[in-house]
Amino acid sequence: MKILITGANGMLAKSVKKRLEGNELICTDVEDLDITNYKAVSEFVKKTKPNYIINCAAYTAVDKAEEAGEIVEKINAQGPENLAKAANENNSVLVHISTDYVFGGELEIEKDYKEEDSKNPVTAYGITKLHGEEKIKENTNKYYIFRTAWLYGEGNNFVRTMLKLAETKQELSVVADQHGSPTYAEDLANIIGEAIEKQIPYGIYHATNQGYTTWYEFTKTIFEYAGVSCKVTPVTTEKYIEMMKITQAKRPKNSKLSKEKLLAQGINVPNWQDALKRYLMKEGKI
Repeated sequence: MKILITGANGMLAKSVKKRLEGNELICTDVEDLDITNYKAVSEFVKKTKPNYIINCAAYTAVDKAEEAGEIVEKINAQGPENLAKAANENNSVLVHISTDYVFGGELEIEKDYKEEDSKNPVTAYGITKLHGEEKIKENTNKYYIFRTAWLYGEGNNFVRTMLKLAETKQELSVVADQHGSPTYAEDLANIIGEAIEKQIPYGIYHATNQGYTTWYEFTKTIFEYAGVSCKVTPVTTEKYIEMMKITQAKRPKNSKLSKEKLLAQGINVPNWQDALKRYLMKEGKI
C-alpha cells in the first residue's frame, strides 16, 4: 500500500510510521506540503496517488488557539477539507484524527460519549476540529475519523512532565475532576493500522485506551509504576487555575469516549494501565 502521512514529525505520526513500516510511506510536514493550500494538496495527491492519506497535522495548542485567529480554522478545518477533496478525486481513503473536544464535556460523569452524541464544543480548538469533521463528511464518503484524548508518546507529554516534576518536588497538586482515558500513541497507531488492514466500515470511531480515570489518579499510577515517592494532592480545575495563576481555555470535565463501536469491529484496544506500563518500560522507568 502507498500511504501519505501529513504532520509526519508529530507525536502520533512517529508511532504511525513505525506501525506501518513495510508499506510505501510518503511523509510530509508543513515545509513539504501546506495542507491549507488546496492547489498544492490536489497536485501532490494527484502526483503521488496514495491508497490512504493519514492526516496527523493539527493545531493542538488548546490555550493558544483561543487567541491565534484564523490559522486554527485553516489547519483544523480547511486542511482536512482540502485533503478530503483530494482523496475523493483520487479514490484515496482519508484517515483523520479528531478529539473529545468536539463535545462540551458536560455529560454526567457516570456516562461516556458515543460517536453520534450531540456536539457542543466550547473552545476554539474544539470548534475548529468539529468543522474539520464536517468538511470531511461533506467532501468524501471514504474516510475514517478517529476521536482520541489524553494522548502521550514520543516527545514531551504529561507522563514525562510529571516524572520530571517529581525529581525536584515532594508534593504535586493535580486536577481530580476531569475524567477520561490516557491514550498511548503506539496503541492509537495500532488501532489505525488494524482499521486499514481489516478494512472496517468507514465512519467515525472513538479511539482511546480502555478504562477511565482522572489526571490525579493517572499521576498516582505513573508514580506507583515508576517507583517514585512524591505525594499527589487532588484539586479541582478551578483551584488549580487559581493556584497556578493561569488563563486557560475551558477543559472538558468528561472526556470519556465509548469504544463499543470500535470493539465491535474486532479491533484490539488495550487498557490504559497496561499501555502506561509498556510506555514506562520503553522509557526505562520500570
